[in-house]
Amino acid sequence: MNALGVYRPGNTLVHRLPAGFKFLAMGVLILVLSLTVRSLPALGIATLGVAVIYALAGIGPREAWRQLRPLLWLLLFIFAFQVVFTDWRRAVVICGVLALSVALAAVVSLTTRTTDMLDTIVRALGPLARFGVRVDLIAIALALTIRAIPLMVEVVREVDEARKARGLRPGPRILVAPVVLAALRTADGFADTLTARGLD
Repeated sequence: MNALGVYRPGNTLVHRLPAGFKFLAMGVLILVLSLTVRSLPALGIATLGVAVIYALAGIGPREAWRQLRPLLWLLLFIFAFQVVFTDWRRAVVICGVLALSVALAAVVSLTTRTTDMLDTIVRALGPLARFGVRVDLIAIALALTIRAIPLMVEVVREVDEARKARGLRPGPRILVAPVVLAALRTADGFADTLTARGLD
């Protein structure tokens, strides 16, 4: 199974757009969503717009759901909190805006090579090099972060599937140990990579 947010090769219109443009468009769209979506009809229109973007990117409903599924428990928690202190309509709008924002970030990740992302970030941070900032190290850190997130999500998914297969109840104790061990192994692998490149 493909991991969360990992680049999917393709030749769609969205794939061909420059990485910088996609980053800018993502930021603008998320800002617009946050400032303008205040009702269920507006949320419906925004959802339709994001669905069109996914269609243009050649990303089907199954893949879209895979990107949002790790957020399910967080969304349920936020929904319950908002229902208690506000009302269900506001809860739906807030959770919907959050889910659409994540979906927009995911479509950028799915249609943009990591190297293109990093090149764009390095160019954007270029002026900081005049002040002695190691832009290349920032780029490497971002690359490792981009790679680590889907790895951790996959670990959580695999542990949860193993729990279901054994008929165990969900709980933090079931997840914590395997995820921490996987995180430590990943960190060791990243450290070896940096050492091999002469960075410490």
